[in-house]
Amino acid sequence: MLSNIRPKETGELYATPILQQTAFWSVVKQRLGAQTIAINFTSNKSDLYGLTDERSRIISDVLIVLQQIDRHHSVAYVPYGPELEPADEFQGMFLEELSESLRSLLPKECILIRYDLCWESWWAKERDYFDENGIWKGEPDSPAQEFRFNYNTHHWNFKKAYSNILPSNTVYLDLTLDRDTLLKRMKPKTRYNIGLSVRKGVTVRSMGMEGMETWYALYRETAERNHILLNEMKYFQTVLTARADETRSPAEVSLLVAEKEGKALAAMFLVITKNRGSYLYGASSSAQRNLMATYALQWEAICRSKAAGCTEYDMFGISPDPNPEHPLYGLYKFKSGFGGEIYHSLGCWDYPLHEEMYTLFRASELKSQGYHLS
Repeated sequence: MLSNIRPKETGELYATPILQQTAFWSVVKQRLGAQTIAINFTSNKSDLYGLTDERSRIISDVLIVLQQIDRHHSVAYVPYGPELEPADEFQGMFLEELSESLRSLLPKECILIRYDLCWESWWAKERDYFDENGIWKGEPDSPAQEFRFNYNTHHWNFKKAYSNILPSNTVYLDLTLDRDTLLKRMKPKTRYNIGLSVRKGVTVRSMGMEGMETWYALYRETAERNHILLNEMKYFQTVLTARADETRSPAEVSLLVAEKEGKALAAMFLVITKNRGSYLYGASSSAQRNLMATYALQWEAICRSKAAGCTEYDMFGISPDPNPEHPLYGLYKFKSGFGGEIYHSLGCWDYPLHEEMYTLFRASELKSQGYHLS
């Protein structure tokens, strides 16, 4: 199924809309202290899609982030990769062969490979997993998921991780549509709030490092309001200043700030990779929420992505369904209002390389919040 599996320079990672699989993301992670590896491989199209009359081959790659979990052991984390997505019935076989091929290319004491798959969930493609209102009911329990994932593999080695690291549910907007059509597809309240923010005098501008203090103040306020873990300012400074312009897969990063009369009300990071604009991080003030600054911010990001030639916009992270008890329910309400398609991915899957150490690793994740991989 796979051949020509070899390491290469991370700057040679192919252009992709998936930010976390770009040379740019490798630069970000390296500057934050992680080691990254790029692996090239070739596949027969017939092995991936079951087309017996198809002899063409696909050359692809994958970015791996190595993170130490203690003095001796590491984890190989594959954020939203690999990008290459085989037909459903071949996915387990493909990923198993890739994993076994990676063994000799990873550090000896690497205990597992964790794939944070952005492949569409099989259960999001089946009508039985939606209710009468078209709301997704979610995946079955882990044993059922693992049985299906490992079907057709040789070793039945894949384990569903206890939790996902990157969002496994998102909303995609089709930016090939004109602006009027995009507005018409939104929920009436969303469309109204965009207009209201304009009428109330909210403006949006792009800022560089001079806006970092403004961003971080809004971000800190948002984190405290929602009881979420606070990242250091260094993290966001790195994302904003990292460059991969001389590589095959650069990214364009903008810090957008919505304000009125010089007072910052909301801010976000917009990242453009290949044909996709992505809403990466967002924050807002608790004050003057009646000005609907977050709506003005998103609409500006959508328009900027479209003007840059993007064909899609990723709103990056919602709850899997409109359950008010879910911590991301507020994001579901807000982002689904923009009229895009809700997308559910397979999330995190582990391929243990050292069974005994992996068992200990799983136990540590279950007892605590686990190791922070990103």
